[in-house]
Amino acid sequence: MQGNGATPHWWQTRWFVFAMAVLAAVPLMWPEIPPLVDLPGHMGRYRVQQTIGTGAAPWLTDWYNFHWSLMGNLGVDLLIVPLQPLLGLELAVKLIVMAIPVLTAVGLLWIAREVHGRIPATALFALPLVYSYPFHFGFVNFALSMALALNAFALWLRLGRLGKLKLRGVIFVPLAALIWLTHTFGWGTLGVLAASAELIREHDRRRNWFAALFHAGLHCLVLAPPALLMLLWRSGHVSGQTADWFNWRLKMQWVTMVLRDRWQLYDIASLAVLYLVLFKGVRDPNIQYSRNLGLSALFLLAVYLLLPRIVFGSAYADMRLVPYLFGIALIALRPKPGMSIRHAATVAAIGLAIFVGRIGATTASYWLYDRDYDRELAGLPHVPVGARLITFIGETCHNEWTMTRLQHLPGIALERRLAYANDQWSMVGAQLLTTRYPARGFSHDPSQIVTDVQCPREWWRPVAGALHRFPRDKFDYVWMIRPPKYDRRLEQGLIPLWRNGTSAVFRIDHRQRAATLMPTDLYGPAGRRIDRPTRES
Repeated sequence: MQGNGATPHWWQTRWFVFAMAVLAAVPLMWPEIPPLVDLPGHMGRYRVQQTIGTGAAPWLTDWYNFHWSLMGNLGVDLLIVPLQPLLGLELAVKLIVMAIPVLTAVGLLWIAREVHGRIPATALFALPLVYSYPFHFGFVNFALSMALALNAFALWLRLGRLGKLKLRGVIFVPLAALIWLTHTFGWGTLGVLAASAELIREHDRRRNWFAALFHAGLHCLVLAPPALLMLLWRSGHVSGQTADWFNWRLKMQWVTMVLRDRWQLYDIASLAVLYLVLFKGVRDPNIQYSRNLGLSALFLLAVYLLLPRIVFGSAYADMRLVPYLFGIALIALRPKPGMSIRHAATVAAIGLAIFVGRIGATTASYWLYDRDYDRELAGLPHVPVGARLITFIGETCHNEWTMTRLQHLPGIALERRLAYANDQWSMVGAQLLTTRYPARGFSHDPSQIVTDVQCPREWWRPVAGALHRFPRDKFDYVWMIRPPKYDRRLEQGLIPLWRNGTSAVFRIDHRQRAATLMPTDLYGPAGRRIDRPTRES
């Protein structure tokens, strides 16, 4: 590699970073609704947020409570406020979501440049992580906060390198609060990264670990004020448990699912390449780890091992960190001084090829998911505006690699038709919206999920029990989205308005009662009950 004063190579230019940012947005250009698992449910909440109390849909106040409050989970919710009147809700959401992989790619490359002086060829292997399993899951506030945290960390490094510590302190007091407001996780990650970087920088200056630790702590105090916001948020009436500590079985699974999307063999093979690159950093005489980012990766690894699976009622807390742990570890790699330019160019070309391949696969995957969305949403015009709608979506007990991403499609009925959506999360203090509709266990997530049998360790209902037991007097329409096979006698009193395969929209005829079935039809063999009450999640 050439020194900082030499002409940059193609992967080290600003044009290359710009091209990677544009490329990161490609998979999201075609789909009208980004096909992320939880996102349609969030879009339903955004519609309530923008409509309730305006008089345009007075029935919403009968179904939902919505109150603005200070919490560390408001990123997209706040951005929708100015953008929705200008662009419309769906376009605003799409553009915000498109910005997340773009900002993530820029942040990773910017950090690499600040630490190494130039973007090392090995940094390109971190780019596929901009489309990771947590992003596909639709944790949009979290993903946006992490993208902002990566860029903020790059700015932290730059101002530290230039010696502008006072300016950095002035900038990062409000910036840390902004990232916390977007999502708490991003603020915490920024603190971990900044602390590790300052520890190394101060140690290089003072050659004393205790003095370095003390001064690093002083520098990071400018990131601490959001801790007071956290106390205010969590000191009120906030529900949600923190549980499932040290679940090593799941932690081992998460590190194999970093790139999980649609094609299991390809996803795992791509991840295997990243593991190989990380291993080469230990064994290859031409590659080494930066002390700065290497320590950051170790700190993030410690956080991952210590985090429980559920934090304040939010599941997958530890899983969300894994792609960023990998990303920081990958950009920590750099060629040793003796590495030839030809070798570095070959490494960069391989990294770029893998990223382009992943973008192509993700684009194809999102196109297929978009077709699924269009196929199912074709039933929505048969649902009147303001309908009391209950939705049942088919799921299996097996954790298939390819997720349907239909689990929160009822949110689009709320967003487009202002119809009731029984997929909304209802946790005081964790979301701005809670449900108030008295539908006896069929009012919120996960009441929309149905299976063919009772799944172990799940709260989903079997489809027969759900169709038989839901309170028909509380709803006027039923939307079935790819349900498991069920006894058609359960459709007694349901008038079909639209069908496509196993999916259908029904109007409930309140003059007819639900079919009377034998206990084995609802409870399974030997009378074992397979329907149980829902939970908040």
